[in-house]
Amino acid sequence: MSAVWTKDSIPNVSDQVVIITGANSGLGFETAVALAARKAKVILAVRNMEKGSEAAGKIKSIYPGANVKPMQLDLGDLNSVRAFAFDFMNQYESLSILINNAGIMIPPHRLTKDGFESQFGGNHLGHFALTGLLLPKLISTPNSRVVTVSSIAAHNAAINFDNLDGSKGYSAIKFYGQSKLANLMYAKELQNKLRSNHLDATSVACHPGISNTNLFSFGSGKQTNKLMSILAGFVSQPAHMGALPTLYAATEPTIKGGEYIAPDGRGGRKGYPKSDEIINKLYDADISNRLWNISESLTGVSYKFN
Repeated sequence: MSAVWTKDSIPNVSDQVVIITGANSGLGFETAVALAARKAKVILAVRNMEKGSEAAGKIKSIYPGANVKPMQLDLGDLNSVRAFAFDFMNQYESLSILINNAGIMIPPHRLTKDGFESQFGGNHLGHFALTGLLLPKLISTPNSRVVTVSSIAAHNAAINFDNLDGSKGYSAIKFYGQSKLANLMYAKELQNKLRSNHLDATSVACHPGISNTNLFSFGSGKQTNKLMSILAGFVSQPAHMGALPTLYAATEPTIKGGEYIAPDGRGGRKGYPKSDEIINKLYDADISNRLWNISESLTGVSYKFN
């Protein structure tokens, strides 16, 4: 992989249908801008439609011919996930790229509408359900790809199956790491299942390093305060750089599936995309399969690979 892979390296994605969750700001927005510039049909899957419409307008102001559409999706509400999937399946004939990007980071303890701890529920279970519901469209689209955005926080995390809802104690940072490790495990396990079913769809994980985005608002939904932005600037990279691993994972032709794309700088904090072999140390088949089975049970979404 080149150490200088940039958005200019994105291959032809003209007319490919792309869904990006959490695309109204930060990494998701930068990802949407880059793909819209390459004439992909980009769906901004957003919780707040007003912000989604504003984001679509910004992209079209930069690229007047951009094909960008906001659609409502609340990953913390399985009814919303099902409604989004139903609408998409009825409106579109194909799905080339699904980017599971949206996330919340270290909020106070709270539950989703379905009773899940908010980070595990939104960051992992919502995306698990969404991908499973969209799987028929992914399978029917040649060489489709699912990209799931994890985090450096996953690298020292663990999944506590006995306290997934936080009722036996809650640490915001530990539960964030748990949700991001779940993202990584899920991406790898999905690739294993796609491969074992002889499908040409692929699943790839990535992380943005430390990127200065609204995640630093800690799930409040507000803009990051100025002090946090200044402090983050010393250790982080701008969102357009943080989006590069996602763009690489989504479009690079040499991707085979199962990789973990990360910045190439020290500690994976900053830099240009490369494959990070740490996924092979972090992935555990037993834990991953247990997570998969629990995720199907909690969401009520069973994956059908045929």
